[in-house]
Amino acid sequence: MNYDKKSIRAIQNTENGETSEETIFEYRQSGDILTSEYRGGQIRKGHLVGLVSKDGAIEMRYHQVNTKGELMTGICFSKPLIMDNGAIQLHETWQWTSGGNSGGISILEELMPN
Repeated sequence: MNYDKKSIRAIQNTENGETSEETIFEYRQSGDILTSEYRGGQIRKGHLVGLVSKDGAIEMRYHQVNTKGELMTGICFSKPLIMDNGAIQLHETWQWTSGGNSGGISILEELMPN
């Protein structure tokens, strides 16, 4: 699985999360290293770095500045699913490492070109 040059959007998140359908991730991958810059919705700017396993699962760390001006950090584990249209859907389990240590579940989907 290669995520390089994929645009991904959050489509579902638990209430304590900050990503939303307005949040767009621009993924870059080199070997097993994944990086992304993202923004939108409650997030002014964010970055992530992760490792991609042979089955496409991702273990990542992220940091972001939200619209309240807070610096937030966390850890996330993503499992990919290939949808019928060929797009990647990521099922994520995450936990804040700042601002309390609550966690949640989110789903992200690849934005397919028209």
